[in-house]
Amino acid sequence: MPDHQIIAGFLPLLDSAILVAAREKGFAEGEGVDLSLVRETSWANIRDRMAVGHFHAAQMLAPMPIASNLGLTPLAVPLAAPMVLGLGGNAITVSNALWARMAEAGATPDLDPASTGKALKSIIAERASTGEARLRFAVVHPHSGHNYELRYWLAACGIDPDEDVEILIAPPPLLPDAMSNGRIDGFCVGEPWNTVAVRAGSGRIATVKARIWRSSPEKVLALHADWMGENEAATHALLRALYRAAAWCGASWNHQELAEILAREDYLGVSPQAIMPALGGQLGLGGGEIAEVRDFFVPFASAATFPWKSHALWFYSQMVRWGQCSFSKDHLETVESSFRPDIYRAALGPIGAAIPAADSKVEGARIHAGAIETDAGKLQVLADGFFDGETFDPGAIEDYLARP
Repeated sequence: MPDHQIIAGFLPLLDSAILVAAREKGFAEGEGVDLSLVRETSWANIRDRMAVGHFHAAQMLAPMPIASNLGLTPLAVPLAAPMVLGLGGNAITVSNALWARMAEAGATPDLDPASTGKALKSIIAERASTGEARLRFAVVHPHSGHNYELRYWLAACGIDPDEDVEILIAPPPLLPDAMSNGRIDGFCVGEPWNTVAVRAGSGRIATVKARIWRSSPEKVLALHADWMGENEAATHALLRALYRAAAWCGASWNHQELAEILAREDYLGVSPQAIMPALGGQLGLGGGEIAEVRDFFVPFASAATFPWKSHALWFYSQMVRWGQCSFSKDHLETVESSFRPDIYRAALGPIGAAIPAADSKVEGARIHAGAIETDAGKLQVLADGFFDGETFDPGAIEDYLARP
């Protein structure tokens, strides 16, 4: 009999890979964990089933534990994020009709956020002058990296996300159909749903998360904070299993097998061919064009699973920026306690994992990147970076929010 029984919720997305591999490749079993995975249809369902105790753990949008701990969600319960499930993985896809107009306005087929944003701004101005309806974009949840990345990209390109476009909420698997049916003009979502739209001939990938905010987290492992505190051995065993699964997922020679596992109906329910482009960093953009984005989805390298507190604080800064909550010192403490590098270290230090010594990736002017010294040797960590050259100092959020 396994030592620990854990039920975890997930959505049919590429970055469920670490959870799926932990179960299917025996990493959970090897740690004495009977890991049951329950597929859900929306992030609202994941949130609510965590709140009512149906799940011990879940794949969760990185800002969602923060939002729950701040009391911004229905049935809010204390959540903890002791591990990240990968860096990147999102893209912004637009309809073929919109892309055609963007290309005419100067958008380049290289995923550059600046040129695509500049072109989109000119189209929005043109539509406003002729009385056309606002463009409609969709994201998967209000408290999602998708929402904040889309808004950051738009705002940095001179587009007001609340006035110049309309932003809707819909579950990830529905977005390709919503666009092909003309209900929306574009969306920000994780893979494989951008590739699904491209392969269906209805969409064009305009830019990607890895170009908007480099080396940034997407989903986290979320646990009930109370359950975690009462089940330390189970928590540590789960993190060890997921860490080993992440290493397996990150090895290129495992990608074909991983794609075949994820393609199963009980996981993503799409063809392996719709999964491989993101795993291999060779994205089909539409129209037969392919772009190489080696860091599109990073499950293990560059401390991809480490829960940096500075990332949590950036998500909070966007919650404040877009009017979801107010700024306060108490909030800062809550946000910082939502991501738990201390639990990560306690679980993985004993197995010799290379773990960053700092809790924040950015501290003042210093960026913890490059060859970082750890107890297990050197760890190569990619620097954070925003496409518009802006910087984020988690120790000066009020100054950051005061910028025009």
